[in-house]
Amino acid sequence: MADNPVIGFQVDPEDLRNVGHDLQRPECILAEPDGSLWSADARGGVVHIRPDGSQNIITQSEQTDFADSVDEATRFTAGTLPNGLAFARNGDILISNFGTDRLEIMKRTGETRMLYDSIDGAPIGKVNFVLRDSKDRIWLTVSTKIPNWMDAISPGIRDGYIALADDNGLRIVADGFAFTNEIRLDAAEEWLYIVETTAMKITRMRVADNGALSGRETFGPSDHRAFIDGIAFDAFGNLWGTHIMTDRVFAITPQGDLQIILDDDHGSQSGKALLQAFDEDRVTPDLQVACGGTIAPWMASVTFGGPDLKNVYIGSLRGTTIPWFRSPVEGLPMVHWNEGK
Repeated sequence: MADNPVIGFQVDPEDLRNVGHDLQRPECILAEPDGSLWSADARGGVVHIRPDGSQNIITQSEQTDFADSVDEATRFTAGTLPNGLAFARNGDILISNFGTDRLEIMKRTGETRMLYDSIDGAPIGKVNFVLRDSKDRIWLTVSTKIPNWMDAISPGIRDGYIALADDNGLRIVADGFAFTNEIRLDAAEEWLYIVETTAMKITRMRVADNGALSGRETFGPSDHRAFIDGIAFDAFGNLWGTHIMTDRVFAITPQGDLQIILDDDHGSQSGKALLQAFDEDRVTPDLQVACGGTIAPWMASVTFGGPDLKNVYIGSLRGTTIPWFRSPVEGLPMVHWNEGK
């Protein structure tokens, strides 16, 4: 096998560039072959950043069954907080909404409808991330069933789960996770890789033809000693990711070795204090807010894009722009990449 291109690779902060401006909570970013970026935004929608750098926000609106003289049968989705994004096959945007606790689908003009808000007759919980596979199935992560998700930032809580939506509807395929966050399929869609944020590790499970998951095992370090948020594969098989609050970009090789690619924490005292508090089950919002670097505060995701899939875009919870750098290896194309070409 050829030498792994990420071995020894580190990003010099001086080489970082930025795209987008005045964004609010650009947690998840989708890239298209034409150079467009689509970023989740806390103002209740998705920001479209065009290849020339111009941008506009598309805010969610929801069709109702009655006409209203003020909004003409349209109303803004109350409490919306778009989190994870994925493209549907027709180009619409699937939104895992951390504010409305449901999976939604939004046209590129903003019209939004709810796909799922319950499962097995109960509220679905804190919907975090959404992923579409080559069979057009939708994978969904729910971080916790606790209404106030801050209460789930605890070493003893494992009520997160993964659901799958296919022709048979929505069903739970695996549960008992410690704050389920982003998920990714490998190139062959044989394994599903699962971030367990408060377990500080990545789990993987084998995917059966019918979507059943089995063989739960840890991939890479059993304890990153950091909260993990987003992940993405490159074409070599390295799994890239972010450490949120103790802001770092990392990669895990196919052999399971961890490499730090960009460090914006540098062993800060605030990061150490947060981790100590977590060990003692006394995390507070103040301890969390004290953490974070200056590049992309609270690094949340990595997205490969650009014409050669070698641009790496960093999503964040507290940033207002999207930093990016060049990778030595192209990203693994997501399922939408070659559709419609």
